[in-house]
Amino acid sequence: MNPTRTLLPMLGHTRGGRSAATCHFKCADACTKPDCNTSSNSYFKDVAEQALSRRQMLGLGAIGASALVVGPQLFGAQQANAAAPLTLAGKQPAGGGKLGFTAIDPVSRSVDDLSVPEGYEWHSIIRWGDPLFKKTPVLDPTKQSAKHQGEQFGYNCDYLDIIVDKYSGRTGVLVANHEYTNEDMMFDAAWFEANKDEARRIAMNAHGFSVVEITRKKNEKKWTYVQGGERNRRITLSTEFRVDGPAAGSELLKTAADPTGAKVLGTLNNCSGGTTPWGTVLSGEENFDQYFRGRGTAEEARYGIGTAATGRGWEDTDPRFGLNHEGFENEANRFGWIVEIDPQNPNSTPVKHTSLGRFKHEGANVRIAKNGKAVAYSGDDSRFEYVYKFVSADTYRKNDRRHNMTLLSKGDLYVARFTGNSPASQIDGSGALPSDGAFDGTGTWLPLVVGGKSKVEGMSVDEVLVYTRIAADKVGATKMDRPEDVEPSPVSGKLYIALTNNSDRGKAGKEGAMEQNPRVSNRDGHIIELTEAGNDATATKFTWNILLVAGDPKINSSTYFSGYPADKVSPISCPDNLAFDSAGNLWISTDGAPSTIGYADALHKVTLTGKDRGRVEQFLAVPTGAETCGPVVHDKDGSVFVSVQHPGEGGSFAQPASLFPDFAKDAGSAARGQFYGPRPTVVQVFAPASNNGKGKGRGKGHQG
Repeated sequence: MNPTRTLLPMLGHTRGGRSAATCHFKCADACTKPDCNTSSNSYFKDVAEQALSRRQMLGLGAIGASALVVGPQLFGAQQANAAAPLTLAGKQPAGGGKLGFTAIDPVSRSVDDLSVPEGYEWHSIIRWGDPLFKKTPVLDPTKQSAKHQGEQFGYNCDYLDIIVDKYSGRTGVLVANHEYTNEDMMFDAAWFEANKDEARRIAMNAHGFSVVEITRKKNEKKWTYVQGGERNRRITLSTEFRVDGPAAGSELLKTAADPTGAKVLGTLNNCSGGTTPWGTVLSGEENFDQYFRGRGTAEEARYGIGTAATGRGWEDTDPRFGLNHEGFENEANRFGWIVEIDPQNPNSTPVKHTSLGRFKHEGANVRIAKNGKAVAYSGDDSRFEYVYKFVSADTYRKNDRRHNMTLLSKGDLYVARFTGNSPASQIDGSGALPSDGAFDGTGTWLPLVVGGKSKVEGMSVDEVLVYTRIAADKVGATKMDRPEDVEPSPVSGKLYIALTNNSDRGKAGKEGAMEQNPRVSNRDGHIIELTEAGNDATATKFTWNILLVAGDPKINSSTYFSGYPADKVSPISCPDNLAFDSAGNLWISTDGAPSTIGYADALHKVTLTGKDRGRVEQFLAVPTGAETCGPVVHDKDGSVFVSVQHPGEGGSFAQPASLFPDFAKDAGSAARGQFYGPRPTVVQVFAPASNNGKGKGRGKGHQG
């Protein structure tokens, strides 16, 4: 057994099928540590007792109130689209019709396969360790090196996009980031102990991004990746990033290695992301705290950085990960940003955008407002943290990519305050609906930086951007239940916010239930639907409602699906990444369902309009130990793409808990180019041409 496994604080404390290894390697056992947000800001009760109507609370009058209901509920998707903002972006649908399928039954968390609807099949496009360049060797765990890993597909793929070249339709690029590594599963225990520095450098190079060209044959749906493609690229912890925005060059970002405070080597713990209207890819640096050994400052504590030796021990191999090393006190301040890469240019320098603030970004998604401003939305993925938006100073120019790539460099930053419209006494923490029949209310985007000036008393602009959590505390933002993906609908313009869970809500000394977070011990999470005033992305007022309160209705009476019958939905828990199809349906991938409802993590479709609003239908389930990440829906082609992250987590190199995706069953398989054990993988699920997405019933796919 790998000695690292004896250091897992969550052993014996996880519920259901959640692996203690996932807690350890993904977020450094965050559940065992105190919540970082100890502020006492809360404004819900002051307003909620008034139980005002939406119109009164917004102060918009008849015109503003009526604008909020213009959408597909009344006019249909075509007319709603005409009223939508100029451009929306994220994981854009490929266009065309709906993806036809019959929901599969929930799948046991012990099933080591990808389960898909009848009439569909699946194949792996690219796996951890697959070579990106012509002379790169295939993965051989007995001969792995940092150099090899820096030229191979990275570990634990999360955010994903499939960007098809418009001129051909049969070529494109696959972009994936790599959130974290699990050294127990990557390395033989004895080899790791004898080669710790090299193993750590391998792990460093398994982080970052992979960009690979993809292709498919004429009249075929199946995509394959191109080894040696001209746009292929690996971005790792040795790749130079340019720092831009108001905090670039700040004293808070300078180190001995970079006295300019304007360039950083590498990116860490990249989680979700988004593709911009100008074709670049954004990604959020999330649980970066776990990589640094801190000095014990209040600022470090607010971001979860501890003073003990880290579990990874990188500070012993590279001094910049030890903040107590002279000259590297600010190194952690150089992580926690939104990064932007150009997948079309392998020689471009990626950027860290300080204008969007520093926190544990799940990701960022951009829409273009009616006045042409680029607006980016982000969630801070920790318990009791906040939702943010950025509004660019300049405007979008069609067909001017060079200009548009500067839009996130300068602008205004806001954080959300939510208020409910029901009496506080009716929000009792059980999840029971208030008397008006909905969890809903209004909200305000509170300014942090506007017009290049700080709006936070006692903090300069660079302090607000480097210590954004502290700034948001000061202005009284609303604490949420792990806000993860924040996605604008490409049809209606409404925002959807995934609140994954918060089992600490309502515990002694911690904030209790509020209408926007209506359950204590919220283990299953919920989804908020947010409409900005006038459907204007630059507005500072909004209304909101809870689309669904997740869980398994058979075992949890507090679930809610916008009025859709709870006995007719697929159970869903721990919403994480979001996407849309061309008809405007919401797709939700999950992270944590094995420990809450006992089923494998999955991908679900949710109807947002009409009589079926709130209907949840399960499309697929991932293998044992895995998380569903980065859904991309190309429904015109009858295809869905997902990143299957950490399959078999909880096993070890010597005793794998999964054999996905190759199901190689002998150690000699490495000699045949197959790794004996699980490999994080990007998967395509598709209906063959003869089916065209009209599958019925439930079935399993097969690996390609």
